[in-house]
Amino acid sequence: MREFIVEADGGSRGNPGPAGYGCVVLDAATGETLVETYEYLGVVTNNVAEYRGLLAGLRAAHDLDPSATVHVRMDSKLVVEQMSGRWKIKHPDMKPLALEAGRVFPPGRVTYEWIPREQNKRADRLANKAMDSGASASSVRQPSPAADAEAVGAAKAEADVRAAKAVASPGWAPADMGAPATFVLLRHGETPLTPQKRFSGSGGTDPSLSAVGREQAERAAVALAARGTIQHILASPLTRTRQTAAAVAERLDLEVTVEDGLIETDFGAWEGLTFGEVRERYPDDLNTWLSDPEAEPTGGGESFAATATRIAATRDKLVAAYAGRTVLLVTHVTPIKTFVRLALGAPPESLFRMELSAASLSAVAYYADGNASVRLLNDTSHLRP
Repeated sequence: MREFIVEADGGSRGNPGPAGYGCVVLDAATGETLVETYEYLGVVTNNVAEYRGLLAGLRAAHDLDPSATVHVRMDSKLVVEQMSGRWKIKHPDMKPLALEAGRVFPPGRVTYEWIPREQNKRADRLANKAMDSGASASSVRQPSPAADAEAVGAAKAEADVRAAKAVASPGWAPADMGAPATFVLLRHGETPLTPQKRFSGSGGTDPSLSAVGREQAERAAVALAARGTIQHILASPLTRTRQTAAAVAERLDLEVTVEDGLIETDFGAWEGLTFGEVRERYPDDLNTWLSDPEAEPTGGGESFAATATRIAATRDKLVAAYAGRTVLLVTHVTPIKTFVRLALGAPPESLFRMELSAASLSAVAYYADGNASVRLLNDTSHLRP
């Protein structure tokens, strides 16, 4: 029996936004490339585009030999886990695509494997080629009628991308740098320490969300689902951020990746104390900390300078990994303020001049030339009655 390998990918610049898929069919025995195909889809979500890529790859393999077995390799853990039957399919746009993909070959003749994105470069290249081609360019497979019906939406989405680029660098006519890596920064919901305004960093008790915090996380999840732009979710390893991220992931049908670089600053001996209590117990240390970004909290916590170094390294790593995608980073006050400060090129003392409420949303876009654009800061509209 002949065996094929299908490598598939899909992407959406905006989620939903201008989208496309790419797929490759290989001979498993020889490694020979048998089929390469891609298609521009108009405006759909990232996950729908990934499913469309899978479906196209399975159909192409079936056209070559309907009696073959197929091994699918994708960097979408969502698609791999759902098609393997380990995760439920909740999103109404993906259920019919998954059912259709499951009918191309008889049960048991298709296996699925998750691979890192860097191992899926052929399909990723084709997906980007499809998105670059746009609705008016030809592709190996013609766009569906649904894609034609969404052409007006695609044009608007592309106009939004062009407008966003204009903010990225000085002048009125910047080079075309492609879609940015956009970080949507969500502060976790309230814990019992939040309304008391106590220092709560990475060196403390690691509190869970309170009832108010859980409600805030759910409201943020509803708002983000309505916007429909998030493609990936990363969270600090602390309990409150993971709980907040889980609420959003449930709504968006995405997985959560823990990123250690997003953890809150360690406030040393100040953990659990109010500002007034620190002022009373450690006045000299506090004054130094407020005036010198290199100063550590009492007891050897993390300085603002050290936090900035950590956040800059995390930023650079994530920008490279998620170029052109929109990623939700669920993190804390100091990391979010630091992302914004670095994007603005503002001095360290600007950290004390930003308000950042529990469960608030901020956003920064990062472009290929190294420039950044702050899109949003401390949005709490989703928390209002």
